[in-house]
Amino acid sequence: MLFPDTDFSTLRLPESLNLLRDDIRQFLDKERRAGSFTPHLGHGEFDVAFSKKLGERGWIGMTWPKKYGGHERTYLERFVVMEELFAAAAPVHAHWNADRQIGPSLLRWGTEEQRQRYVPAMARGECCFAIGMSEPNAGSDLASVRTHAEQVRGGWKLNGQKTWTSWAHKSEAMFVLCRTSPLAGDRHEGLSQLIVDLSSSGITIRPVRFLDGVHRFNDVFFEDVFVPDDRVLGKIGQGWLQVTSELALERSGPERYMNTFLLFCLLLDALKQSHDRLDRILIGTLTARFASLRRMSLAIAHAFSTKANPDVGTEAALVKDIGTLFERDIVEAVRTLTELVPIHDSNNEMERLFAEASIFAPIPTIRGGTTQILRGIIARRLEAAL
Repeated sequence: MLFPDTDFSTLRLPESLNLLRDDIRQFLDKERRAGSFTPHLGHGEFDVAFSKKLGERGWIGMTWPKKYGGHERTYLERFVVMEELFAAAAPVHAHWNADRQIGPSLLRWGTEEQRQRYVPAMARGECCFAIGMSEPNAGSDLASVRTHAEQVRGGWKLNGQKTWTSWAHKSEAMFVLCRTSPLAGDRHEGLSQLIVDLSSSGITIRPVRFLDGVHRFNDVFFEDVFVPDDRVLGKIGQGWLQVTSELALERSGPERYMNTFLLFCLLLDALKQSHDRLDRILIGTLTARFASLRRMSLAIAHAFSTKANPDVGTEAALVKDIGTLFERDIVEAVRTLTELVPIHDSNNEMERLFAEASIFAPIPTIRGGTTQILRGIIARRLEAAL
């Protein structure tokens, strides 16, 4: 079978999850009316206070063991909560990396001390992690990373640079992929992940600003940064296996096609009285594409709910690739079908979100794997199936 661990046939969420959906919707509506957040596209803003509210309600670390502050709920329940957060364009950045991949990686690869130190605080929305994978000249070709760590007494001395690092300036720690053995033969060997305290001596964080001046991305420089032995994730040399499993989690969720969902809803509302045939065809096509993407993402969530560590790397690449194109096409549909002008500080929500989406649009084509890399992954699976 082409996708042995994933069933893409028609899936329906259990009716019991409607109560959870109503609960999260009521919470979000109340928070927005109270002015606790303003919708922003692209995972919203970095708001620790908001993340703590989610943690209090058990909506972070939903699938994690109770022993580590989790709630032992299903991946389908988590899927519902994520859908509603992204539909509302709520601020999830403060806990998102931790909930999506850092926490699961610590539970799978980390020591008991590491789990106890970080995971319960993540579930409370109190511990924020950045992801240190991409580098200059080593973004899509991740195996060519130059950041390296040399073993010293009691730990490792880290040197190098990471780039496009979201919210590193507000995070406490970072997973850093680095080379811990000299490059020889297979580039995927000799890589490890270190858990780096971002307050450590020798770390410099510099902003990489968007065109509108917004600061989310960073360059992070490491100069003789000491990382103790007990902050190695898993085993030395296990880094490539770890990051590929993390990327499967990063590429498959609702965030891969719902970054511009609120803008799409506003577009539907603006054109609901239109009788133009081309308008209706384009809107109908986008709606059908959204439904297909949702089914694919839901199928992967179902695979995680029924199997331990399912092999869904190719399926996740599909969701991410198709989702990237879908989100770009929503922005183009707004540009084509309306006379809207993107104005960043507009009081008109649709104009403001159109401006955000226009600036944000190129980012999904890069983060989590470029389109070319994703299609290479998909092509290899297709070739193997022939």
